[in-house]
Amino acid sequence: MSTRIAKSQPVMRKEPRQARSRATVEAMIEAGARILGDEGWAGFTTNKVAEAAGVSIGSLYQYFPDKLSLIEGIRRRHLDDCLAVMRRSQKEGRPVMQFVEALVGDMIAAHSIHPGLHEVLLDEALSFDGLRDPHSSFEAEYLACYQAAVATYRAQETNANDYTVSLIISDAIDGVIHNAARRGMLEDPDVKNELVRMIGLYLSAGGEGPTG
Repeated sequence: MSTRIAKSQPVMRKEPRQARSRATVEAMIEAGARILGDEGWAGFTTNKVAEAAGVSIGSLYQYFPDKLSLIEGIRRRHLDDCLAVMRRSQKEGRPVMQFVEALVGDMIAAHSIHPGLHEVLLDEALSFDGLRDPHSSFEAEYLACYQAAVATYRAQETNANDYTVSLIISDAIDGVIHNAARRGMLEDPDVKNELVRMIGLYLSAGGEGPTG
């Protein structure tokens, strides 16, 4: 499990305002994600990231004051990618199994960028406490998307409320995908198909299996 440290300062030293500076920060984060995925925590340095991004180390430090801040920039982009998947999933009118299949497929795709990255983020890299807060704005919106899906698709009446069911489903999807990333199994179609089957059956109380 990644080690947490308490830290109150912002992840970034300053926020990019102009298109050019935003592109520069994105290049740093992309280069950092690639190096972290390829070389792991031990091989990850700010000098390597700056060189790969085509910027000076001074330019990198204008935005990221240290290695940990850069790690959190990478982690935050991944969280944004996952949140974008949840927002896209909120299309009306799809049968439950189509919804689950698209959601699981897109979540796997979001975790398949830079193979090896998520094992490092989960198990090796240090992290700020703030981005792991279960009451953070990210968690609130992320779970709200799941809760909306549960309210739309859950067929079976149970004593559990929609929020509890959304927690179970989100933890199941995240847990399976994170462990598949650790094991190098994200491209295994059985992982996707069985996860789709499990979530689909839970929501639809005996629905059909995966279609693909």
